[in-house]
Amino acid sequence: MRRAWRVGAPADEDRAFVRTLGRKTALASVASQRPAPANMVRAAFDRLVDLVENQSHVTFIAENDGKRAGFLLFLDTVPDDVTATAQGFVAYMAVDPRRRGGGVGAALLTAAENEARRRGLPYMALMVTEENDAARRLYERSGYRTERRLLCKTL
Repeated sequence: MRRAWRVGAPADEDRAFVRTLGRKTALASVASQRPAPANMVRAAFDRLVDLVENQSHVTFIAENDGKRAGFLLFLDTVPDDVTATAQGFVAYMAVDPRRRGGGVGAALLTAAENEARRRGLPYMALMVTEENDAARRLYERSGYRTERRLLCKTL
C-alpha cells in the first residue's frame, strides 16, 4: 500500500534535515568511474546547497505523520545550457533509504513539476548517475527521457 506523502515548503528546522539527509545520500551520486573520498562528496553537497540557497529556489519536504522522508531542491532560473530555454531544474533530491519505494520520490517530483507549471516553465530537467538504477527507473516512470550524456574518461 502506498502512503500519501505531504509535500510542502520547509520549516526552519528542516534546513538541518536537508543537510543531514543530503550528506547521508550524496555518495549515491558518485559513479564508480570517478570515485571520491566521502568527505569531499559531502563537502560538494554542502557547496551545492549553498549555491541553491543563494538564488531563486524552492525546497520541498516530504513527510507522513510528521516524519520527514525526503527533500527536493528546485531551481527556477537556470536555463538549459545549450538552448537557453527556460526550465525547472532539480538540483538535488534525496529520500531516506528506509523510506524508498513508497512513493516519496514520485511525490517530490510531482510537487516540483506543479511548481514549474505554476511558474510557466515549459520543461523540467535533472541529472542522474547512470549507475543509480532505482532513481533512473523513477524518472523514466515519471516521463523523463535522456536528452544528453556526460561522457568521462579515466586518465
